[in-house]
Amino acid sequence: MSLLLAMTGWHVEDWRARFQGLLPEMPIVVLGEAFDRRAVHYVASWKHPPGSLTGLPNLAAIFSLGAGVDFLFADDKLPAAPIARVVDSDLTARMSEYIVLHCLLHLRQQRRYDRQQRAGVWDDDRFQPAAHSVRVGIMGLGELGQDAATKLKVMGFDVAGWSRSPKAIEGLPCFSGDDGMKAFLARTDILVSLLPLTADTRGIINAELLSGLAQGGRLGGPFLINAGRGGLQVEADILAALDAGTLKGATLDVFETEPLPSESRLWTHPGVVVTPHNAAMSEPEAVASLVAAQIRRLEAGEPLQHVVDPARGY
Repeated sequence: MSLLLAMTGWHVEDWRARFQGLLPEMPIVVLGEAFDRRAVHYVASWKHPPGSLTGLPNLAAIFSLGAGVDFLFADDKLPAAPIARVVDSDLTARMSEYIVLHCLLHLRQQRRYDRQQRAGVWDDDRFQPAAHSVRVGIMGLGELGQDAATKLKVMGFDVAGWSRSPKAIEGLPCFSGDDGMKAFLARTDILVSLLPLTADTRGIINAELLSGLAQGGRLGGPFLINAGRGGLQVEADILAALDAGTLKGATLDVFETEPLPSESRLWTHPGVVVTPHNAAMSEPEAVASLVAAQIRRLEAGEPLQHVVDPARGY
């Protein structure tokens, strides 16, 4: 049996070496080279070419090498094998660092002070609202969202969460579904999006959603932080809300098209912080180790962990 590496945009030979060191007894084959398709029992994928995983009759599991799995479901010829996603404590910690950093950046008005520094301006209006007076709303209450909520609460923020289906999390007010969205948005000064990209969530950050955010809060208007998926946002609507003043600022780590095109107004808009989809990047060695451990579980007759529900898309 063998492990097939199916990826684009990454140095596949580096990944082959990692997996060969972790699974020395297992042949590691690469998409694009000659290999016995009947011998492939496992696939490790990152944005493989659609249709390239057909004809693997003994496939037992597909592993996403990233936190997201939307690229897998974009393949309409994806084999009907169990899919496992990466759940990595390092990735979770890095995402929470990013969310806390940018909530604090907006709370403490750092972009304004950056502009004042460049202009040589000492502003006598140095008032800073307290974190406990600012309401953060997290869309997406999986492992990433729950960890971010915990750490934001340590900083003093007033945190609530929203998810597609109901959740009960101790110490965290939770809203869910279409019925809970209006009340959730109305109590949100900083909206954090950590949702997976599915048919239900594509384009969810649009004009209608942004118009429902709280106005007149302690920050003088709402802010958006999207570190989930670029397909969640409608960038024209975000820019329109920023121009109209119904959205005071935005931190965006993900985009409809990546890399972000040079002509995009998001690069130069004074209310926008752009980062290059690096809010939470796991160490490749950690990801490979997690996948290898899953393969060893299956080989020992133990159940696969972190299995994706195809009906929900995550």
